[in-house]
Order: sequence, then structure tokens, then C-alpha cells
Amino acid sequence: MNVPNYLSLARILAIPALVAVMLTNFKGHDLVAVIIFTFASLTDWLDGWLARRKELVTVLGQLLDPTADKLLIASALICLVGLGRVPAWAAIVIIGREIAVSGFRAMASSKGVNIPASAFGKAKMGSESWVIGALVLGPIYLGKFYIAAKVGLWLVFVLAVASAVEYFVRYGPRVISQQAE
Repeated sequence: MNVPNYLSLARILAIPALVAVMLTNFKGHDLVAVIIFTFASLTDWLDGWLARRKELVTVLGQLLDPTADKLLIASALICLVGLGRVPAWAAIVIIGREIAVSGFRAMASSKGVNIPASAFGKAKMGSESWVIGALVLGPIYLGKFYIAAKVGLWLVFVLAVASAVEYFVRYGPRVISQQAE
């Protein structure tokens, strides 16, 4: 265990608090939820930065970090569906993309093919964090700017699909050819 791994673990441990706050109606719950979500999102950036800068990349971290990311995003999206802020079909596609790409990466890894995060994948995660944060904050705090969060959800949707297609097109033939051997 090292600091980046503890940060990934902190992100995972923040999820139950985020869900509880998002789904409990009390004055200012959206504000508290966005603070928790922002903290968790920042640990994602910080753990990656520290791991690379201090050469603290570990096998555990390579498993924990993306797992924590997916759990955070999926949990927030599911809560946002429950709150009526995200259509269920959009959450299903975005979460389904996460599962499909994770499965594809695992299959590729078992065949000796490493699939690093692409620029599309990084843009997807960055926009996802900003848009979900805005959707968590909600219309009461954002007022007329809340429409930008709703439009941003379409951007996240497009980036999710585009990045998944990119991974499958770029690495699919290599993974399949490795599979046949």
C-alpha cells in the first residue's frame, strides 16, 4: 500500500456517504453531495499524478484506481436517475460502456495486450466528473445554468460511446488475433 492506493481506497469509501447524502432529503443535501463527489473526483486526479510522478505505480493501484472510478461514476449516475436528473437509458449506456471496456481490457491483458487510457477516454472521464458534479449540485444551486449540465450529459454520452468504439477498433484485431493463437 502507498499513498495513491490509499487515495483510491478513500474514493471507494466516500461512495456510501455520497449515496446516503444524495438520497436523503435535507436542506443543503445537494451541496454536501457535490462536496463529497468533488473530493472523490480529486482523489482520482491526485492518485494518478502521485503514482506517475513518484513512480508509485503498483499492480494493486492499477486494479483499485479504475475500479474506484467506475464505482463512483456508476453510483452517482444511479442516484441521479433516482432523483430524475439523468434518464435511465443514458445511465445504462454510460455504465454499460464502463463494464464493456473493463471486460475488454481484462481480456486483452490476459493475452498480453496492454490498453492504456486514450485521449478520448481521459476526456470522457474529465467531462463525466464535471457534468455529474453539476447534475449532483442540481437546479436549485445552478438555476438557469442547470441546462448546461443537461447538455453536458450528451457530451459525456458521445465521448463514452466514441471512446469505447476507439478501444474496440484500435485493439480488437490484436486481441482477437492473440485469442486465436
